[in-house]
Amino acid sequence: RYSLMNIEQKSVNAIRVLAADTVQKANSGHPGMPLGSAAMAYELWANHLTHNPKNPKWVNRDRFILSAGHASSLLYSLLHLFGYGLTIEDMKNFRQDNSLTPGHPEYGHTVGVEATTGPLGAGMGMAVGMAMAQAHMAATFNTEDYNIIDHYTFVLGGDGCMEEGISSEAFSLAGTLGLSKLIVLYDSNNITIEGNTDLAFTEDVNKRMEAFGFQTLTVEDGNNLEEISKAIELAKAEKTKPSFITVKTKIAFGCPAKEGSESSHGSPLGEENVKALRDNLGWEEQEAFVIPQDVYDNFAQKAKKGQEAEDNWNKLFKAYCEKYPEKKALWDKYFAVIDDEKLLNCDEFWSYEDKPQATRSLSGNMINRLAKIMPNFWGGSADLGPSNKTVIKDGGSFSKNNYLGRNIHYGVREFAMAAIANGITLYGGTKTFVGTFFVFSDYLKPMARLAALMKIPVTYVLTHDSIGVGEDGPTHEPIEQLAMLRAMPNINVFRPADATETAAAWYSAITSKNTPTVLALSRQNLPQIEGSSKEALKGGYIIAESIKAKPDAIIIASGSEVSLAVDAKKELMEKGFDIRVVSMPCMDIFEQQSDEYKEKILPQTVEKRLVVEAGSSICWGKYLGFKGKSVTIDTFGASAPANVLFKKYGFTVENVVNKALSMLK
Repeated sequence: RYSLMNIEQKSVNAIRVLAADTVQKANSGHPGMPLGSAAMAYELWANHLTHNPKNPKWVNRDRFILSAGHASSLLYSLLHLFGYGLTIEDMKNFRQDNSLTPGHPEYGHTVGVEATTGPLGAGMGMAVGMAMAQAHMAATFNTEDYNIIDHYTFVLGGDGCMEEGISSEAFSLAGTLGLSKLIVLYDSNNITIEGNTDLAFTEDVNKRMEAFGFQTLTVEDGNNLEEISKAIELAKAEKTKPSFITVKTKIAFGCPAKEGSESSHGSPLGEENVKALRDNLGWEEQEAFVIPQDVYDNFAQKAKKGQEAEDNWNKLFKAYCEKYPEKKALWDKYFAVIDDEKLLNCDEFWSYEDKPQATRSLSGNMINRLAKIMPNFWGGSADLGPSNKTVIKDGGSFSKNNYLGRNIHYGVREFAMAAIANGITLYGGTKTFVGTFFVFSDYLKPMARLAALMKIPVTYVLTHDSIGVGEDGPTHEPIEQLAMLRAMPNINVFRPADATETAAAWYSAITSKNTPTVLALSRQNLPQIEGSSKEALKGGYIIAESIKAKPDAIIIASGSEVSLAVDAKKELMEKGFDIRVVSMPCMDIFEQQSDEYKEKILPQTVEKRLVVEAGSSICWGKYLGFKGKSVTIDTFGASAPANVLFKKYGFTVENVVNKALSMLK
């Protein structure tokens, strides 16, 4: 036992020294937390986390998220030592251009990283999403005699993660849902960048977590592997609620000059302090990045358990498939890639009633059509299901008593909702969407940004998309949100004009492999437009053509303003002007088209262009040019009936015609 403990302690110290060397070599990074939390990370990964470095995507693995992403050198050290493929050279290239070890962990970039983290608390929300997905999949596939989906989600964070509001939003929901497979490890070192946490954070965190519905456990000595082990086992034994383990640590443990000091949070220790760390830990290797073979052997031995676990699961799954062929068929549907061509040519998917309808209602129809086609399609909104039209009929509510439910009730928690959707998507096997009012995209934008960065296809149903909100007034009327989201890389922002364009938006969203999609949808009814077509899938297209090859002017519009633009064109034609109307439901996808196509739709020789959109003008410059004009809104809205507001802000045929005439005459 002494020998075993010795090699375990040596392995913990290997994580510390390697993390410190990594940060020191880069002369940039955060060594404090890796030194303090190395013991709990080792104990978890070595003795409790079911994972297989040989197959990091094994479906029944435990998930581990480092919510405190600044401690990336800790995660990279674990991935290196456990044999995930990160080399010593990769460790030496920490925070360097094109390295596999960027400053904060990036999903899809480094093998073994389950989620992109950095903004504190984000990983907490994504962990809740993974635990929800696990519960849903387990309820769908497990039988009395076969637990096919049977694993845990672990997340490690610190004081900063617990201070951020997103963690409270997410954990409140996790407790309500009784997600017993979720285990949170809280590295409690009482230090933030500015100093001791007493400066701004004095609450009893365990009591807060108890109030949320968590089992709470405390490890007083974060270096005591046995106590950490006991706490994790108690967490696993709890079957009705999630668990929260407070592990009391010292930041920069083992470094005499830095231990317990905020100065170790975000700066290298310094060469002399790294040497002092080695001496203080009794680490014999003085050369940087040198790990003794017996340590590597210990990690390799621990990693073998994961391979054995997967081998056993594969046998179990084979027997399960033989006994339950209908479950195997459903499993294949869950993990299949959607047939893009079949959906594109599905008449029912594209059908609609020829009457005025709000695009939010049309989107609701599409959600329910997709729910019939895709059994793994589920989602919900931030307490706005009836308004967002995001309810799956007969889908049931996802709850502590019904993990089969397809309607997720997020409560008024937009920030956590978006993080949870990321976690659900990262987990795999299902397609999900979230919904809220468009103006509240401000609350979910940071997590949508992470989705875009991670290249995961979450769908955001954002209704009440303009001053059409009406009486609720300027607090609920989005103005700048379209420009904000259009400015984000790798996200497709659709603002459809009618049923066909709404179907195109959903088609694009559901078939997307690497890009999230925003659907900006109207509250008010909009007419079905002659000329609307699947060409909307190209992001921008001619919805009402001119007579001549070179029109006198082009009106470009999106969403609720497209029909207005078409009506204005008719009046301008009567006045003797030849006008083309271009519908631009998605700038992002239009920009991906060939130069030839873009020139065909918006020929450079036609410089007289008018943009009509009930939102900010700021993102339209490249289409307007120097001679173009716009009917847009660059002030906040007002409280009044929608028809009054549209007239007040110039969204009338008369005003659009007059704006066009001011260019044409």
